[in-house]
Amino acid sequence: MEYSTQRRSSKYMELSVLFPDPEGPGCCAILLTLVSYLLIICTLPFSICLCVKVVQEYERAVIFRLGRLLQGGAKGPGIFFIVPCIDTYRKVDLRTVSFDVPPQEILSKDSVTVCVDGVIYFRVINPVTVVTCIDHYSHSTRLLAATTLRNVLGTKSLADLLAERETISQQMQSSLDEATDPWGVKVERVEIKDVRLPLQLQRAMAAEAEAAREARAKVIAAEGEHKASRALKEAADVMNESSSALQLRYLQTLSTISAEKNSTIIFPLPIDVLSHFIGK
Repeated sequence: MEYSTQRRSSKYMELSVLFPDPEGPGCCAILLTLVSYLLIICTLPFSICLCVKVVQEYERAVIFRLGRLLQGGAKGPGIFFIVPCIDTYRKVDLRTVSFDVPPQEILSKDSVTVCVDGVIYFRVINPVTVVTCIDHYSHSTRLLAATTLRNVLGTKSLADLLAERETISQQMQSSLDEATDPWGVKVERVEIKDVRLPLQLQRAMAAEAEAAREARAKVIAAEGEHKASRALKEAADVMNESSSALQLRYLQTLSTISAEKNSTIIFPLPIDVLSHFIGK
């Protein structure tokens, strides 16, 4: 009795290796499996070409036997074995994939229409989940990225959108990563490429910036005139203390004029004479 029980348990363990389903395989599944193995043995060594597969270092193979997922997860990298008649497999690329988010017309928080595009970087972290839980994970991630871009930027004002790109990118990455984690996809990076404003708004912003710069230029010029007037007043006070200082300054000015313009004829006139006429 114990011997028969051990034989049954050993036979069940062998079948469970082939069919990991807890409910166990049916009669048809067992029959097809046995026939497939007999065909492989009978057609050796030609069947090796169909049974042995290879995946690259950056790839994994998810194998299904009679529509059921095999235990042990994804296979690879390297060589793995399949039964051609009853096994199917799907390769999954684990490399980082980048794609451009198409330009999205977004109404900002302060009711300004802008056109924003971006770039997303993501990779597969769980090949089995990617194959069994979602259809076309890459397309789904692209659609979700476009929707998330509109939802996140719709809560920002135009000033925040132009000044806080890094914060917005991190917020989008966190939101996308949380949404794609059940799919076995990891969003590594999100970048906003360009923010296009309407032409009329660009002109208005340019006029505003130009007016602000002109106002600052006038303020700077006024401050310069104020400082120059103070310096001239101090210089006049110094010259007023000595009568010869003004005469020396006058002669220095004449020397400068004669050096720069040699064709000019200068007749120096004493300052005392001028002051005499001014006094009258």
